Amino acid sequence: MTVLVGRRESFNAAHQLCDPDLSDDENRRLFGKCANLHGHNYVLEVVVAGDVDPATGYVLDLKLLSDLMASQVIRDVDHRNLNTDVPWLKGCVPTAENLAQAIWERLRPELPDGLLRSVRIWETDKNWAQVGDGA
Repeated sequence: MTVLVGRRESFNAAHQLCDPDLSDDENRRLFGKCANLHGHNYVLEVVVAGDVDPATGYVLDLKLLSDLMASQVIRDVDHRNLNTDVPWLKGCVPTAENLAQAIWERLRPELPDGLLRSVRIWETDKNWAQVGDGA
């Protein structure tokens, strides 16, 4: 039987929604006030799924998942400017949608095949984006 388990971590980061190939006016028209540099208290949720190991009772040790989230994502983004300080986001408009995809791509190769089920990033308590099951 497949069991889903998840881990939630948080980080604080600044970003600006802007396309460097567009003028300031075009960016303001496209992204509104989000074209200005601002910050969020993000919440990152990662879900894995698989069979429970009879020896441990785990699908995956959630401490290992927490450590992976910290090493592959949180250490790079916490208290950073997502537009300028994170090499793996270079060239990407740091929307919640793009962050979810980029984080998925950072975590997927670090986990056994098929274990990663979803990545959800909460930008505010009302707005989130998700990659994976249910997306």
